[in-house]
Amino acid sequence: MKIGELAKLAAVNIDTIRYYEQRQLLAQPKRTSSGYRRYVKQDLIRLKFILHAKTLGFTLEEIKLLLSLRTDQSRCEQVKQIASSKAKEIALRIQSLSHIRDTLLELAEQCGQEGKQDVCPILKAMEKNDE
Repeated sequence: MKIGELAKLAAVNIDTIRYYEQRQLLAQPKRTSSGYRRYVKQDLIRLKFILHAKTLGFTLEEIKLLLSLRTDQSRCEQVKQIASSKAKEIALRIQSLSHIRDTLLELAEQCGQEGKQDVCPILKAMEKNDE
């Protein structure tokens, strides 16, 4: 299949495929005599793996590591450790985002309670935290 077909099947932009090739997440495909890239089913499977790993929060470097471990079943424990570490990282991010949400809701509540003012309480709070 050509790059456009691969992009359509994976629901990505052609430039995304080229970028993943450049970052060595996807192998450079064989080319036809006229220079067109030719992809096979395994390329689509690998591309979908990359896209799914991204939705799970893995960085491209982490995905490259996971791809390298994908061919060796004896490395399952290492993959488990990587996934557990990512889950902990995401839990910390959720905790941080929850704190940010609570702060914003509190500031928005203050804004509504204090009526018309010269300085918005939300902007005032941001100035304090900027120092």
